[in-house]
Amino acid sequence: MSVSNRNRPLCAALAGVPLLFAAITWLQMGIDSQKTSAALAKEELMLRSGAAVRNLSLGYDSLLADIYWTRGVQYYGERVGSPGANFDLLWPLLDITTTLDPKLIVAYRFGAIFLSEPGLGGAGRPDLAIDLVKRGIAANPDDWRLGTDLGFLYYWRMKDYPDSAAAYLATSKNPQAPVWVGLMAGRVAEKGDSLETSQMIWSELYESTKDPSIRKMAAEQLQGLKAQEDEAQLDNLAEQYRKHFGHYPASSSAMRDAGVLGGIPLDPAGYPYIFGPDGKSRLDPRSTVVVEPPIKTPPVHSK
Repeated sequence: MSVSNRNRPLCAALAGVPLLFAAITWLQMGIDSQKTSAALAKEELMLRSGAAVRNLSLGYDSLLADIYWTRGVQYYGERVGSPGANFDLLWPLLDITTTLDPKLIVAYRFGAIFLSEPGLGGAGRPDLAIDLVKRGIAANPDDWRLGTDLGFLYYWRMKDYPDSAAAYLATSKNPQAPVWVGLMAGRVAEKGDSLETSQMIWSELYESTKDPSIRKMAAEQLQGLKAQEDEAQLDNLAEQYRKHFGHYPASSSAMRDAGVLGGIPLDPAGYPYIFGPDGKSRLDPRSTVVVEPPIKTPPVHSK
């Protein structure tokens, strides 16, 4: 008896179910067992087609995503801390997981950690971790946590301060984001030695917030940044003075009298800058302006 046209799609779908779960079982066996290079290559080939797995899912996308995520965690856990271990299948597992379920936030957040950790702690691929988190942000624009994860990856793993600050700043515009996200944008820009970026971030924060304590903090930071900018310019002028007169200026008054300065520059608190024997300008001890000293690049810590 022939199958009616009406029932053919259903039969085709049912026929695909054993194939789908056979593939999952085969995947688990491959992860659990010691693989030869040939088997590994075959497994990688299958895993890299997220779209193919989704087509086989027959509507069980979320269920399969959970299964692949569990496999990914297991795969990572079996290798982390093992000398010589590789994590070649970690990205394909995460790729398929998030292709099947773009809303699975945990896969983006912890998957990025697995991918970015260096040495024995993970795959050492912060570039892939950034790609993963960006994918998560695109699929979940309301989740501010992913934006802070992106800022963290740029700062701690890539040492890319401008992109880190930009990620924090973009996240701070999310209505659900806490205030500290905006503050972090400014701090990252400062610590990354990007004075102009930091000034822009703190200025935007000052203008956008209604919290008086945050406005006060932003104003203080802007004062400190203005002082840093002034000092950099004064240091250059002091070097010109030395080249002309053979010694550094003792004060800004000396630079004014020599025609290097048009007046006595004052810091944001109204005090004149002073000069040390090394020709470097600095704040008057009486000034209330606070300039945070530069810090060393934070070391990479394993989690």
